[in-house]
Formats: sequence, C-alpha cells, structure tokens
Amino acid sequence: MSTTPPLGQLYEVSGRRLALHKNGTDGPPAVFLPAETMVGLDYLNIHERVSRFTTSVLYDRAGTGWSDPAAPPRNATEPTLELRNLLKAAKIDGPYILVGHSLGGAYARRYAQLFPAEIAGLLLLEALHEDWDNYLPEGSRLAEVPEQHQDPEFTPELLDFLREVLRQRLTDWNPRFRDLLIEKHLSDEWFKIGATERTNLAQLADEMRDHGDFPDVPLIVMTALSADPGQELFVTEEQVQQINDGKLALAAAIARSVPRGEHRVVDHASHTTLTIDAADEVVAAIRDLVDRTRTN
Repeated sequence: MSTTPPLGQLYEVSGRRLALHKNGTDGPPAVFLPAETMVGLDYLNIHERVSRFTTSVLYDRAGTGWSDPAAPPRNATEPTLELRNLLKAAKIDGPYILVGHSLGGAYARRYAQLFPAEIAGLLLLEALHEDWDNYLPEGSRLAEVPEQHQDPEFTPELLDFLREVLRQRLTDWNPRFRDLLIEKHLSDEWFKIGATERTNLAQLADEMRDHGDFPDVPLIVMTALSADPGQELFVTEEQVQQINDGKLALAAAIARSVPRGEHRVVDHASHTTLTIDAADEVVAAIRDLVDRTRTN
C-alpha cells in the first residue's frame, strides 16, 4: 500500500514502513491517533496550529494511509507497540500527549495502560469505550455494523454525496492535500480498510476491559453531540438522544477516574467532524494539556 507520503516520510518498524510527519519544536509532543476510516492528514488543520506551540506528530498506523499493509483483524496492543517503536525510530522522545479520536482513543488508552511513564497527558475525542454497548440502543452497538458499511455499493449518487461531504469537511486544507485525500477516501481500497476496522470494535472493547487504569496525568475527554452527515439514514432521533446520553455518561466516568480529569462537551460538532467543526476547542484542549504538563 505505501508510497511516498505527501508529507513526512516512511520509517522502518518491525519489517513495515510506516508514515509519520512531525513539525514544531519543544515538547511534550502531541501525537494524533486517527479514528477508523481516517489517516494522519485528516488532522492537518489541528496539527499546523498545534505545531506553533509544541511538537506535533501525525502518522498512519499499519494498514492505513501511506503505511504498509497489516492483516486484519488487529488487537489493541499490536498498534500500540507499533506506535511506540515508530516514535523511537523517528527520534521523537516522550513523554507524550496522546490525542486519540474514536478508535484512536482506544489505542491511546492502551498505550497509557502499558507505558504510563511515557504519558504526559491525554486528550480523548469521542474515544471508543469498552462499556459502550451497555449504553447504546439496539441497532447501534459495536458488533452491529450496518451491512452497507461492510460491503458498500458505490452508486454515483453515493459517491457524489460523499465527495461533497468531504469537500465541505476539508475546505480549509491546502488544495494539494484536500483533493488527494478526497480521492483516496472514496477509493475502494481505503473504504474497505475503514469498514474492516469498524467491524473489529467489539473485540477491541473486550481486550480493553480490566487491563489497567489511567496514569495520574492531565486528562481531557471531549464529547460531540451533533449528528454525523447521513446518520439519520440509520438511526432515529430518539436513538441519537440515547447515544448522546450514553456518550455523556461514559465520558464523564472516564474524566472522574483520575484526579486531573476533565469532561468538555461540544454540541456543534459530530463524532466524525469533531476536529473540524470544533477545531478551536480541540486546539485549546491540547494547549491546556501542554501548559499543565509544563507547570507540573
């Protein structure tokens, strides 16, 4: 899969080439762990702003983006060790502020469980939680991925809809990266990779359960309450409310689990578009974590 990435470079890690781009100076490095279906460049808008006040790191985990393939399904521990070795190969020293979005939040939590001394702070953006199914309405649970997500049919109408969604989402990107990302995200290869990652969420949740607590570091959990584009095709308004109630309860519980935990709610952004619709809030959260680690 991997070719020369449009930003950054490829690093050899355990027999695979993994894409990483960093910018900025000083520390602690803010490392972005992408959501399922997303890659490092999807966070370029946040990365460019964060790199003005600390080191910022984007990467593609194996099997995604411009990194080498990895056979699915993958557990939570393997990508965590992979990221740790990648940061070492790129000579990016910790401790780190991990910014985990959705599936990336599960990997950020796993990293904190396995290597607590390497964590300076955590920002969890709509992170996957192992108790998710206890709060979700029927039809929206982790193992119940809609059939069209597993084997999508790319009708011209669907492609036009998705292309417009992506154009609006990436409107502030450099056209060079925006156009490339849109075409890559709409390719069969990338779409199927994202679908494969979604079908493995229930197994990851089982692995996360009872595997250790968060380290005592500054932690911010962010919850988005708007609906994703097209979400109304799969769930009712009542189910959306149930999902939001569950997300709020889980995020608040995570924030309460450590002395320096904080829960922030954003009602004008969705699960998928959180780092775009609430870019200011995400940048502010990372800055707050950097300031807190420097104060400590």
